[in-house]
Amino acid sequence: MKSFQSILEDIRDINIQGARNVARASVDAIRIVAHKNRDKDKKEILDILNNARLKLIKARITEPAMRNCLNYIFFDINSAENITEEIHKRAKKIESHFDISKEKISEIGSRKIIGKSIVFTHCHSSTVTNILKKSKKEKKRFKVYNTETRPLFQGRITAKELAKAGIPVRHFVDSAARLALKKADIMLIGADAITSEGKVVNKIGSELFAEVADKYDVPLYVCTDSWKFDPETVFGYEEEIETRKGKEVWMNPPKGVVVDNHAFENIDTDLITGIISEFGVYRPEVFIEEIRRVYPWIL
Repeated sequence: MKSFQSILEDIRDINIQGARNVARASVDAIRIVAHKNRDKDKKEILDILNNARLKLIKARITEPAMRNCLNYIFFDINSAENITEEIHKRAKKIESHFDISKEKISEIGSRKIIGKSIVFTHCHSSTVTNILKKSKKEKKRFKVYNTETRPLFQGRITAKELAKAGIPVRHFVDSAARLALKKADIMLIGADAITSEGKVVNKIGSELFAEVADKYDVPLYVCTDSWKFDPETVFGYEEEIETRKGKEVWMNPPKGVVVDNHAFENIDTDLITGIISEFGVYRPEVFIEEIRRVYPWIL
């Protein structure tokens, strides 16, 4: 079994990919801390757990799915008779939510993939790859064009995963994405966060490619679990965009050169054809209303 510290470092260093996987890992980390400290009194274990929670949140600031999972774990937790047992029960419910959501999104999303089409995607989204792998199992014939996604090359993870599943992949450098999109029939990407205004936060480059897709009339679908909605944006707070170390881009730049390494960016709602979630396929503004209806505890 991994330790809390090792999971924390894997989240911070992006060794764990995908917002859903990060959220699940954070729940596992809290479960480990709770089990390790199960014999301590309630106040002490709560202090330790809250400290662990803050460390996880600071490790990846643009991860509302993780924050929502942790909020669910900690909601009124001090009233539980046995905190460790209660955390274990809630963690099981979170696992169940993600498993059911994964199946629903894959089913709904695969209906958007037609035979002999070209699908464009950027970065790595397990939600997107699950849709594509399901489409492959349904005997649909299609190709995937994907980007390398600098500076950490998450696109290679996507390419390897899809190729292993028997899906033909053409891999493009980021700056050649326009050439790929000119030939694409549909664009599928994941989401790291969704704001109360329906804006999608995803890997840097996503809005640029969305604008290109719009120019060439390529429909853009964002594939995401609804728990990536950020409730803090309801109260006027902006979704914080993670900026990573410049050394990921250029290890030793010359004096006078500042390396800008934004990890994410907002995608304007007008560029999004629809959001594919466990609810179905909705325009961003309708998707937000569905969240309010189905998960009032998030707000």
